[in-house]
Amino acid sequence: MYIHERDNWTDFRWDANAILLPLEQASHKLGSLYGQLGQLGFDSRLGAMAENLTHDIVYSSEIEGINLNADQVRSSIALRLGIESTKFVAPSHYIDAVVAVMLDAVEHYDRPITKQILCGWQTAFFPTGFSAGEQIETGRYRSHDEHIISGYLGRERVHYVAPKPDRIETEMSRFIEWFNSETQDSYLIRSAIAHFWFVSIHPFEDGNGRLARILSDMMLARGEKSKFRFYNISSAINSDKKHYYEILERAQKGNGDLTEWIQWYITTLIRALDTSAGMLNLVLNKAVFWNRAHDLPMTERQKHTINLFLDGYESKITTKQWAALNKCSKDTANRDIQDLVQKHVLKEEVPGAKRPSYAIVYIDSDISPLFSQIQITGKGNATRLLTTFQDGTPIDMPIQALDAERYEKGELPASLLLNKYCAYLVK
Repeated sequence: MYIHERDNWTDFRWDANAILLPLEQASHKLGSLYGQLGQLGFDSRLGAMAENLTHDIVYSSEIEGINLNADQVRSSIALRLGIESTKFVAPSHYIDAVVAVMLDAVEHYDRPITKQILCGWQTAFFPTGFSAGEQIETGRYRSHDEHIISGYLGRERVHYVAPKPDRIETEMSRFIEWFNSETQDSYLIRSAIAHFWFVSIHPFEDGNGRLARILSDMMLARGEKSKFRFYNISSAINSDKKHYYEILERAQKGNGDLTEWIQWYITTLIRALDTSAGMLNLVLNKAVFWNRAHDLPMTERQKHTINLFLDGYESKITTKQWAALNKCSKDTANRDIQDLVQKHVLKEEVPGAKRPSYAIVYIDSDISPLFSQIQITGKGNATRLLTTFQDGTPIDMPIQALDAERYEKGELPASLLLNKYCAYLVK
């Protein structure tokens, strides 16, 4: 029996005590996130939002098996927000359309949603009227049954059967009325419910997952009363897709108790906030750097390359890498680098090394005495720096795997590691 086959199936309930702790943790992390944002100027906030929206769009599409070019998405967002892109790649018409949907939802987060708006967004996802080579219904609610199936032909497994087409108009009217209303429930809980409710109705032939995530983000924006989005749940869901589908399926075959779903959703949101905090560290440190170096004369090539590394390009800064990034000779690259060394923009990581690599100078002085108990945990995309600031504040932030590896091998001094990731704390 599927949840929508029960009487009053949308009278959702949950155990408030069971979700109290994750709610408190999420609220605390949100407070910390917006505390960090308070240190940013408008341009830096806009840049941080653009990067977050890039990840949101790319990963939300990837959950559905659609791979988008991240540089095209980033460039499309930059054009629409009127900000400079360090690596412009002309976006396709499809990517422009997908970006337009996201920005429409972000900019008008407090606008009541309507059937017309939802149908317009769904159409933008499928401008040709085709999905995976098959023609689909666009711009209107589906007119046929919808089965969520996995597995090969002859060995399929049915995970969920959505409500019949003749019920969709009524079900969506009820959903839209609830979405546009105000209640006393936490907006974090309402975001979780919006996602579950919409995807359980499954009103369109395709695009339901992406629309559900957009609507859940809109609900979060309404709760925060802000069109600036600095975190997204899509990246966290994408890294835990198997668990996502398992919990969603259990809830869709349940009796309306959404405790497990809400717990999972908020826990996933917490992981998204941790990821966003790491991204903001880069933005904050970039602001610290340019505050110190904005009056120093640099060529456009030097500024462009420095910005690539400030934005998280994962590589050592070497003459060879500089030449490759700029498609210039090693002699030209070496002149660029030595000029920046003289201006104290770069410094040798290990003075006198035979094959020198360079670090960006965020702060002139060595800040390592201000930190204690430096540890590196995890690996790959989950690598984190753990340390304690001089005022007793514990620091837990994601760092690049390459930096962690080089630090543990003794190739990257603690002073440079902390300068790169923690300069904003000192400033």
